[in-house]
Amino acid sequence: MPNLMKNDSDLRNCYLDQYTDIYGENIYLSSIDFVQNNSNGIEGGCELTAFYHLIKDCQNCELCKSRTNFVFGVGNPNADIVFVGEAPGKNEDLKGEPFVGRGGQLLNKILAAINLTREDIYILNVLKCRPPKNRDPLQSEIEECEPYLKHQLELIKPKLIVALGKVAGNTVLKANDTLSNLRGKVHTYQGIDLIVTYHPAALLRNPELKQPTWEDFKKIRDNYLH
Repeated sequence: MPNLMKNDSDLRNCYLDQYTDIYGENIYLSSIDFVQNNSNGIEGGCELTAFYHLIKDCQNCELCKSRTNFVFGVGNPNADIVFVGEAPGKNEDLKGEPFVGRGGQLLNKILAAINLTREDIYILNVLKCRPPKNRDPLQSEIEECEPYLKHQLELIKPKLIVALGKVAGNTVLKANDTLSNLRGKVHTYQGIDLIVTYHPAALLRNPELKQPTWEDFKKIRDNYLH
């Protein structure tokens, strides 16, 4: 993946330009927390980095009180494929990066099987903060976080969204369906093709799901990787 930001000065200038566009000329430097290009899972992409700074201290719902890290997303800011989970888990909350536990390691292996790495894709969650005890997202939390997801997608402009798991699929599609019914179809979200497949954690619990998951990833390879 190319390094889109040459140095800290470029990052600062880019962020200041973005901040000024949104908030005008009254910039209070004491409130701006500049970070290295790769901190907290942010990798490249001037606009994504600026957006991260704008929302990383979000307190729009109660999850802000229990989070360790705001889990924004990581990967290629120009990715053709974006993977979406429902919310960070314990490991993700601790590290500030999505899919870093055993499920994330398995996802890396599945990506490698279709000649992709995490540097080729972008990966994020609908919610940016971990729900207590990894419970499913509440509707009120989704309503607060979904605008962030939509803006990330506007900036990345992917060809395909892959929702990982039933909860993620139902959340973005505003549905209440089984994974069996959600799979095998090309849905649309924000004008972007979307498919739903099994969450890597489900494959760890039930290895029999690896074969249908592989079928889904072969379709991704054949239809969206050129």
